[in-house]
Amino acid sequence: MAVLVTGAAGFIGSTTARALLERGDEVVGIDNLNDYYDPSLKQARLSNLARRFDNRFRFERVDFADAQALQRVADTIEIDSIVHLGAQAGVRYSLENPGAYVQSNLVGHANMLELARHRQPRHMVYASSSSVYGGNKSLPFRVEDRVDHPLSLYAATKKADELLSESYSSLYRIPLTGLRFFTVYGPWGRPDMAMWIFTKALYAGEPLPLFNRGEMRRDFTYIDDIVRGVIACLDGPPLDNGEVKAGGSTSPHALYNIGNSRSEDLMRVVELLEQETGRTATGNLMPMQIGDVKETFADISAIERDHGFEPRTTIDEGVPRFVSWYREYHGI
Repeated sequence: MAVLVTGAAGFIGSTTARALLERGDEVVGIDNLNDYYDPSLKQARLSNLARRFDNRFRFERVDFADAQALQRVADTIEIDSIVHLGAQAGVRYSLENPGAYVQSNLVGHANMLELARHRQPRHMVYASSSSVYGGNKSLPFRVEDRVDHPLSLYAATKKADELLSESYSSLYRIPLTGLRFFTVYGPWGRPDMAMWIFTKALYAGEPLPLFNRGEMRRDFTYIDDIVRGVIACLDGPPLDNGEVKAGGSTSPHALYNIGNSRSEDLMRVVELLEQETGRTATGNLMPMQIGDVKETFADISAIERDHGFEPRTTIDEGVPRFVSWYREYHGI
C-alpha cells in the first residue's frame, strides 16, 4: 500500500514525500512538470528523492487534470491514502493565464475526488490556501470565518475546491481534510515567491520589488513545520460521526489553517535577508498588486486542538536556513 502524492515535484509535495519516505512509507508521486517555473528545479527535487529512496519512491509524469491518464496510473497503485498538493499556484499568474487554474485546480481537483470516491482511500488531505480569506479584515483568520469574497481567481478556485470536497464527503462519506497554507518558505522553495525573489535580487545587486511600498505583513511558515502538520492531519482522518468538524462540516471533512501564527512585517524579512547575504537592499516601491492582500495571520487553534500541531521555526531561524540552501543550490 502506498501514499499517492500529487505535485510530488513541487516545493511542499517533494518535502512531504521525503518525510513520508523517511518514516518508512511507500510513496508514488505524480506531477506534470509544467514550466510555470524552471522545470530543472522540479527535476532536482525528484532526483534527490530517487537517490535517497530508490526502492520505495516511484514517480509518474502525469497531469491529474487528464482523467484518463490519471486513471491509468492509479490502476497500477494500491492506494492507502492521498496527499493532493498539486495545483496551479500563484495569485499574480492567475491574472495572466486563468485557464491553467481552471484546468488544474477545478478539473484536476474534481478528478482527484472521483479517484477517492472509487478507490476509497483511508484519507485524502488536500491543499487549500490562505488566499481564500480575500479581503477579510478580521485578524487572525479563523476557519470559521466567511470566505465568500475572493480577491483573485486563484483564491476562487481554492474556495471551490473546498466546496467540491464538502459535497463529495457528504455524498460518499470520504474522509477529507483541506489545509489552508500560509506563506510557506524554506529550502527547495519556489522561485516565484518573495523569499526567493528577494534573495536573488540581493545577490544580483538589483532592487527588491516591494508591493504596497513594502507595507505588508505575512504569516511566514517554515516548510518543515508545514510538513509536520500535513502528516499529522493525514494520520488523523476526520470521523464520520455526525459531529461538527473544524470548518463547520458534519460530514467527515475538516478544514484547518496551517501557519506559524505570527504575522511578520515584510521589511523584517528583508533585514534578515540582508544580514545573511551580506548585501544592502534597495527597494522598487510599487503599489498593491491587484488580487493581493496587505496582511495575513493564521488562527491555528483548530489544528493545535485536533492534531497537536505546533510550529517551531521563527523567521530568525528559517530565513538563514533558506539563504544557506540557496547559496549551495546556486553555487554562490
